[in-house]
Amino acid sequence: MTGTGYLAVDSGGSGLRVVVGAPGRGPLARASSDVPVRTGERGLEPGHVMEQVVPMARALCAEAGLERLEVAAIGAAGMASLGDALRAELPDRLARDLGVRRAALAADAVTAYVGALGSRPGAVIAAGTGLIAIGTDLARWRRADGWGHLLGDCGGGAWIGRAGLEAALRAHDGRHGGSARLLAETEEMFGPVTGLPGQVYPRADRAAVLASFAPRVGACAAEGDPVAVGIVRAAARHMADAAAAVCPAEGAPAVGCTGGLLALGEVLLAPLDKRLAELLPGARRVPAEGDPLDGAVRLAEDLSAGPLALPSDERMLCVTSTEGTDVTLAAGTRT
Repeated sequence: MTGTGYLAVDSGGSGLRVVVGAPGRGPLARASSDVPVRTGERGLEPGHVMEQVVPMARALCAEAGLERLEVAAIGAAGMASLGDALRAELPDRLARDLGVRRAALAADAVTAYVGALGSRPGAVIAAGTGLIAIGTDLARWRRADGWGHLLGDCGGGAWIGRAGLEAALRAHDGRHGGSARLLAETEEMFGPVTGLPGQVYPRADRAAVLASFAPRVGACAAEGDPVAVGIVRAAARHMADAAAAVCPAEGAPAVGCTGGLLALGEVLLAPLDKRLAELLPGARRVPAEGDPLDGAVRLAEDLSAGPLALPSDERMLCVTSTEGTDVTLAAGTRT
């Protein structure tokens, strides 16, 4: 085993994905865990991150033939608002246990941005269960929404699903704005709507439950149900509004879109493009080049080569350096 490499991690609500690679050679081995990082009184728990990452990183280094890790890029959901403990402790733990000397700690919105657009100016809409837009002119970061399904995430999967279920309940009650088609879809998926509150309100994962109905709303919209069409068009407007709030004003910036919600297809993308053209006539929507894990890999590659071109930010993207420890991962020893 010879050579040094990097570690890239994408931590989200469904678990972690981990890659080790080497500069100039790209990703060499990858693994994943379906256990999300725990959140405690101090926010995201550094110890739980390391419990999962360290054994995976060591095994992957053995698989890839890497002896040492010099650089790490960690992207984590909740880093911006719940990442104080990670920022305080993770760099030293990475240095002690894996020998990492330079680490980039990023919000998952940043890794989504970098995965989609790289290090160029622009804006990215990350649309899945939730929704957040992030943009940069390479001098500073701006973000819009991402406030969670109770306070925001307007236009995201949970927002669409909730609006569709509301339309179903309106139809059940005989109120204006209901959709018989969405009522039928709701009952097929969840059973009688009188039991729906009990299936949603007590759930800790209710955002995911709501979002699970979004594909049905999209399918009804694609088939011409007017209420569903209205919901999806409203979602597209919310997405474009968030992008306009963060997009650089100068030049012709790119607007990337990433996330599972894009699977709704043209029924969502066509009104999104129309609204973007109205709000950002100089911008252009481009396909995402990669996902948040690809973004973490790009950050690790760029950090291996030198300083990052992207702006640092206390909560969105910070780079740390430590003395590190010479850790020979092949033998699991320090020298």
